[in-house]
Amino acid sequence: MAYSIGILGATGAVGQELIRLLHERNVPMSDLRLLASARSAGKSISYEGRSWVIEEATEASFKDLDLCIFSAGGTQSKAFAQAAVASGCIVVDNSSAFRNDPEVPLVVPEINPEALEAHKGIIANPNCSTAIALMGLYALHQAFGLKRFIASTYQAVSGSGAGGLLELEQQTRAWAKGEALQKEVYPHQIAFNLIPHVDAFLEDGYTREEMKMRNEGRKILGLEDLEVTCTCVRVPVFRAHSISISAEFEGPVSVEAAREAIAGFEGAELVDDPEQGRYPMPLEYSEVVPCGVGRIRRDRVFENGLALWVTGDQIWKGAALNAVQIVELLHDRGLVKR
Repeated sequence: MAYSIGILGATGAVGQELIRLLHERNVPMSDLRLLASARSAGKSISYEGRSWVIEEATEASFKDLDLCIFSAGGTQSKAFAQAAVASGCIVVDNSSAFRNDPEVPLVVPEINPEALEAHKGIIANPNCSTAIALMGLYALHQAFGLKRFIASTYQAVSGSGAGGLLELEQQTRAWAKGEALQKEVYPHQIAFNLIPHVDAFLEDGYTREEMKMRNEGRKILGLEDLEVTCTCVRVPVFRAHSISISAEFEGPVSVEAAREAIAGFEGAELVDDPEQGRYPMPLEYSEVVPCGVGRIRRDRVFENGLALWVTGDQIWKGAALNAVQIVELLHDRGLVKR
């Protein structure tokens, strides 16, 4: 069975990767329609010799679609999701609009695929840092029982879309020429700098991005009382996020058993030979399906604790790839009703 699939937000960085991954992974498609705002309507996008004309997204855009991946931000998701569902179209949403909705499954296919069975037309994709962190934590949770964790993220500029990528490149070129560095996307210079500020600050001093790690982690893992402290940092890396994690578990842990658990988990790749200089790095995990996990060691603060390092492609596992994997699961489980 082939499906008529749409992409809302097709002109963005994630939208471009969605087009690529749908084709590279041979998702059964009878038709692909690209939707965006009025200012992009009429433009064309090409991939491997094929071209599509972008259509303006309206409430009527979804009536002939079986599935649509939304990647245009929360405002657009809230504006069009219900209309899409009313038209019989399943929505896989990349924004934060529905992640905390108890009626909407929040899915990482390698972790909680069964959550799809209860979908009511909308399925949420997790935040990029959450998805990548859980690729390192889930197998350990199965082995030892996750209790709480502390995370520090090293988030690439790809998380800010095409504008973030361009700003880092332009600032780097300007710095090399001795020219003034222009800031538009970030509040501070990102080239050769670290910015401990991702998303808006809340009253308690955490950012919304940092709270997503706790709230979404709880929902995906089914751990209502999971304790998480997170600090999110933007770094001058083009693509792929990295996360340093110290986690405490319910039962006794061992490094050897942890490595075995990671090596046997579909969503991760064990890269953990520090004496030989082998550990996951963003350059090696850009445009790579699994996330890399390494630097596994006993944590020196937590009882029954492990420290680890996880790296994954923010645009892929943190967004486009996870969404396409959800579409694949819907197909495999016969959950697309026509």
